[in-house]
Amino acid sequence: MRSITEFIRRAIPRGLRRNSEKSAEIVAPQLPQVRVITRDQHGISRRNISNGALRVLYRLNEAGFEAFLVGGAVRDLLLGGHPKDFDIATNATPEQVRGLFRNCRLIGRRFRLAHVVFGQEIVEVATFRGIGEEGNVDRHVVDGRIVRDNVYGSIEEDAIRRDFRVNALYYNIADFSVRDYVGGMQDLEARILHLIGDPEQRYREDPVRMLRAVRLAAKLEFRIDDTAEKPFARLGQLLCDAAPARLFDESLKLFLSGHGLASFRELDRSGLLQFVFPSTATALKRSRGTEFRLLLERGLANTDERVQAGKSVTPAFLFALLLWGGVRERAERAIAGGTDAADAWGDAGEAVIQEQVGRVAIPRRFSLVMEEIWALQPRFEQRLKKRVMRLLSHPRFRAAYDFLVVRAQADPELEELADWWEQAQAVEPAELGELLAQPAAVATTAVSEGAVPKTAARKRRRRRRRKPAGSGSDEQPADS
Repeated sequence: MRSITEFIRRAIPRGLRRNSEKSAEIVAPQLPQVRVITRDQHGISRRNISNGALRVLYRLNEAGFEAFLVGGAVRDLLLGGHPKDFDIATNATPEQVRGLFRNCRLIGRRFRLAHVVFGQEIVEVATFRGIGEEGNVDRHVVDGRIVRDNVYGSIEEDAIRRDFRVNALYYNIADFSVRDYVGGMQDLEARILHLIGDPEQRYREDPVRMLRAVRLAAKLEFRIDDTAEKPFARLGQLLCDAAPARLFDESLKLFLSGHGLASFRELDRSGLLQFVFPSTATALKRSRGTEFRLLLERGLANTDERVQAGKSVTPAFLFALLLWGGVRERAERAIAGGTDAADAWGDAGEAVIQEQVGRVAIPRRFSLVMEEIWALQPRFEQRLKKRVMRLLSHPRFRAAYDFLVVRAQADPELEELADWWEQAQAVEPAELGELLAQPAAVATTAVSEGAVPKTAARKRRRRRRRKPAGSGSDEQPADS
């Protein structure tokens, strides 16, 4: 087999020819030679492949079509993992696949795919992608980005159209062998990620590939090859033009798949964080960036633990963590300038979210929760009976309290406050008085995390006490 370097040089001599007006042409490459890894040379067992995927593979094979498990599932099986999703590549067209399965629906305009549904499992079936011909109406490229691509071809063409070499491995149901056309097995052994083809051209086709590189490196604990990472600095700005809804989906894959902390570190190290979460990247460079980084890493580690334990996680909490630094900074500036604390926190949260949704489309059902989590943080300082009872009954109390706990893990000065609220949740309402009688040792700690400054809180209480002349003690201010 020719060397990988030679293959990349000869397979796509000049990459994709881009044309912003017409459909694109790909220069016909010299197709790669296959390396066949026989059943006795790899560790993939059909016991680790889902029943739905096996049914599709066998049905296609029995109907006379080629059928291969492909992509991440093959990669993860070879690494000893347990994939959740199984994708299939075949020479059958989407319409032919639908003809074999009544439980099949065709989706997509950019990439035409067949989805075969087995209860909760969806098996995605794609026809081998081809390299196309000049003027082909089924492939269209605008400013270097592929906007439609339904040109079908051979398995060799399909292999060189994929993104990373480790994702271009094919498990053949006909003889249980693995086919390697681009050196994917070599990369698995070296634990490195190489992009197939010219990196700059492939990123211009689809800038989100840069984020996929980061995500795969974090998930697999692989190193991104220098030639694949070098264009990040120059082309990262292209992510600003990617569809915000698509970046939202990619963000969930980065941070809510059990390797969020590693993904964050890779994003930051590679310089891509600033293009996806600019507020986060800016806050990390401020004077309190070290403190913010500690909070982020602790929160993401907690999220990873929940995912790995099979517990639920919410995107609202994730994005509240990522954007906290920017929100806190804005709120503190506004409060220092004389703005009412509640207004300052509300305005800061809304402003940061509005900036962020231009890059990552956070659905309103999540952004509303985020704003409430942030707004409730200063209220944890107000340990007066009526306010404690109100906060405990707030529908977002638990999420806000969990956020406080993460803050306390990053800032030891908040530990007593978090412990106090943990006790408050455990006692009966009648016993709150005794708990409230305990000395408040954290009145000055909140400012370090952006809560209501003590002086501002005192001013508001004095104004309220002047109205009802001769009213009760300091422990019973007017709360209406």
